[in-house]
Amino acid sequence: MSGRTRARACPERTCVGCRERAAKTELLRTVVIEGECVPDPRGTLPGRGAYVHPALVCLDQAIRRRAFTRALRAPGAPDTKALRRYVERTTVAEQATR
Repeated sequence: MSGRTRARACPERTCVGCRERAAKTELLRTVVIEGECVPDPRGTLPGRGAYVHPALVCLDQAIRRRAFTRALRAPGAPDTKALRRYVERTTVAEQATR
């Protein structure tokens, strides 16, 4: 043993909105439950997940490009109202703490 510590690899995911790669911790995981796209901040909900930056710009791009339908392999366009509310609340909370 040389005494060196190994740098742990940080898992990366691609945002379905802007298509940029980022650390998994910086992105918000979403899943489809009963035709509704819901946020999964803890990453524990079952099912296929898609990752998006928790910003309205990326969310709007993903919706406009129909990225959630493709990434989550959902039949038809999932309802994204709950996801939008979550992102709006988190961005307002972040701005309040600054």
